Amino acid sequence: MITVLRLGHRRGRDDRISTHVGLTARQFGADRIIYSGKKDSNMMESLRDVCDRWGGDFEVEYREDFRRVIKDFEGLKVHLTMYGEPFQEQVSEIRQDMEDKDVLVIVGSQKVPREVYGYADYNIAVGNQPHSEVTATGIFLYELNGRKVPEVFEGAEVKVVPSEDQKLTETFDG
Repeated sequence: MITVLRLGHRRGRDDRISTHVGLTARQFGADRIIYSGKKDSNMMESLRDVCDRWGGDFEVEYREDFRRVIKDFEGLKVHLTMYGEPFQEQVSEIRQDMEDKDVLVIVGSQKVPREVYGYADYNIAVGNQPHSEVTATGIFLYELNGRKVPEVFEGAEVKVVPSEDQKLTETFDG
């Protein structure tokens, strides 16, 4: 199981980015996302609604104390930070380490407390320049999961019909 932990959500300021971290995590193979920071039921419900319509078994939850989430997590803890080691040099080792373990992928929003670096088994960077946590989440999970991207999730009510020049979707009957 892969869980993404989004640190320090700020209601009003981070709604769109936090939603996109969740959507990206779902698309690229995570099983759930846990948000910490300010509780934002609207943002979480929006993400759940997408999951209901587009399928999959993705879970969304809120936990106030991110430190407890990290400390209680049994498995491999990977912190995505632009200050970390290059992910290309670590991803093979992480895949081997996670063979029989769950993985917690930690991504920040506001300044990440120093202690998070100490909690993590790996502090890795998708790039060592300022960039989005959405980008880091997507690129890391894409590589971690062997560059696999599902086109349709189980239980989907709707799917995209690829088109060169228009937006097309198809709905599924119950």
